[in-house]
Amino acid sequence: MKKTLILGASTNPARYSYLVANKLVRKGFPIVNVGRKTGKVAGVEIEPAEEIHTDIDTVTLYVGPQNQSGYYDYILKTNPKRIIFNPGAENKELADKAREQGIEVVEACTLVMLNTGQF
Repeated sequence: MKKTLILGASTNPARYSYLVANKLVRKGFPIVNVGRKTGKVAGVEIEPAEEIHTDIDTVTLYVGPQNQSGYYDYILKTNPKRIIFNPGAENKELADKAREQGIEVVEACTLVMLNTGQF
């Protein structure tokens, strides 16, 4: 299964990152929650962007472009196969850096992808 890093993980049930974390776990996908606040989502602790995970297939972004630059190195060092820029997270600068590194860039909604079998 595609191990997925959720950047911008939140314990708030109204947030899309929360919904996606739970949907991924229900479908059997292993996840890593990364965010600024502590807590658990879908039974997985939210951790700070410190440990570089080298087994990530997909990074799904729930952080606006204005707050992403501090995560560029972290994301790129993780070296995922793809990055999903969810609505509101689109960022040409990061997308270009990812493509230069051979990472697939997808502008889509992870929740919709999961619900339609496109994940």
